[in-house]
Amino acid sequence: MKIETKKLVYISMLVTQAMILSYIETMLPAIPIQGAKLGLANIATVLALSTLNFRSCLFIVVARTLLTGLLFGNMASIIYSITGGLLSLLAMYIIMKLFGNTLSLVSVSIVGSIFHNLGQLGIAVLILENTRLLILLPYLFLIAIPTGLFVGIVSKYLLSYLSKNHFNYKN
Repeated sequence: MKIETKKLVYISMLVTQAMILSYIETMLPAIPIQGAKLGLANIATVLALSTLNFRSCLFIVVARTLLTGLLFGNMASIIYSITGGLLSLLAMYIIMKLFGNTLSLVSVSIVGSIFHNLGQLGIAVLILENTRLLILLPYLFLIAIPTGLFVGIVSKYLLSYLSKNHFNYKN
């Protein structure tokens, strides 16, 4: 199989994985803070950032957000998810570029989780024109740490498997 075909299959697998994890997450008990979720689909984003170039990662975030929103959500969920997903991707990409291998994948994931929450809360404040929503910020930060930790640990183990099997398409 040619490298471009393998890369396309890998990207498709990550989009599908993220969609399945998003769907599974809808069946789990809700976190008792408005807007907080485990963010299981972000495992695909963290894996993509570790193995693909930025453009491919951007495609994965947009594709999984739109497809998941169309299949399992609504326009509001798409707007919130894409804002959080894009801000999270950008923050993780920048921090990986700035710190390289000195920062663990778990730390990168926690940063991503924090920025995902910031993006979603920021868009909620803009759409609802209600700055009182910012009271949720400390709670969302507290939730972001364990959820980002979980996503980072899972991603780290999956990445070790992918590395053994030569899944790296950063070029």
